[in-house]
Amino acid sequence: MSSAAPRVGFFVTCLVDLMRPSVGFAAVKLLEEAGCQVEVPAEQTCCGQPAYNSGDRADAIALAKQVIAAFEGFDYVVLPSGSCAGMIREHYPRLFAGDAAWEGRARKLAERTHELTAFLVDVLGVTGVTAKLAATVTYHDACSGLREMGVKTQPRRLLASVDGLTLKESAMAETCCGFGGTFCIKYPEISERMVDTKADDLIATGADMVLAGDMGCLLNIAGRLKRKGSAMQARHVAEVLAGSLDAPAIGEPGRTS
Repeated sequence: MSSAAPRVGFFVTCLVDLMRPSVGFAAVKLLEEAGCQVEVPAEQTCCGQPAYNSGDRADAIALAKQVIAAFEGFDYVVLPSGSCAGMIREHYPRLFAGDAAWEGRARKLAERTHELTAFLVDVLGVTGVTAKLAATVTYHDACSGLREMGVKTQPRRLLASVDGLTLKESAMAETCCGFGGTFCIKYPEISERMVDTKADDLIATGADMVLAGDMGCLLNIAGRLKRKGSAMQARHVAEVLAGSLDAPAIGEPGRTS
């Protein structure tokens, strides 16, 4: 990497934009503190994953083209979401396979796309943060981040540097919470059973807070914890790493940014 500050195109994601903008601000803070020049293209839109997962290739392709055009001028594309990052990195090249005009552009963008914590640790070499939090937390490994993007040790390495924080692993940290994008809509009964099991596993840790890197999982888990009467908070890992905890916990009433 050159000595010049890397230009990072920050992909906000739909759920962060609409449900939890504080995550976006926390992520940008982390990137800037790591020496990046961060820009948020106004033309960005949905990555196309819901359409793609539902078999609507026409709309998925239209959205993907807009994303590619908006972000291909940056050194890197960084997202606070393993699922959206996985869509761009793993599925865009497949979506445009055989398309002479777009396949190469999709592959080049895919090669420069990273999940937030993996980018900080694996690309920038960040070894710690300056945040403080006197709490015991547990971490949920979201499926796409873990299985598509290889995100596992990176958030834990950064959390280990948070002053006062204790990480207590759950027995089912890598088990799906049942959200799965459109899965929870198509198979609500199965999804409910899965998140119920996940919530019980998290509660068993005795942690004050559950962290994750995907908003879909966090919204799903937070809702189930609340229904069970648990006081455990749900937060995006970026908020803790950036020391940006002014917003209420996910699922709690109050402002979100």
